[in-house]
Amino acid sequence: MKVRFFSRPNCALCEEGLTILKLVQEDAGFEIEIINIEEDDEIHEKYMLMIPVVEKDGEIIQYGQLDYVTLYEAFMNKS
Repeated sequence: MKVRFFSRPNCALCEEGLTILKLVQEDAGFEIEIINIEEDDEIHEKYMLMIPVVEKDGEIIQYGQLDYVTLYEAFMNKS
């Protein structure tokens, strides 16, 4: 399973979110694809006010303030 993580450089909330996502990764087992929204104008416009954003199969799982329980339950129920 591949999970997309949308963020941008120098974003403290993104760094915190990635740390939480990596903790979930250890328990739920998936690959993380990190996408810098500043490298694509369309993605930047779509997610600039939402980052960090966690997406699986084109569906947004969680954005903004990420938490372990929500992410873990989403990945365990959708694996």
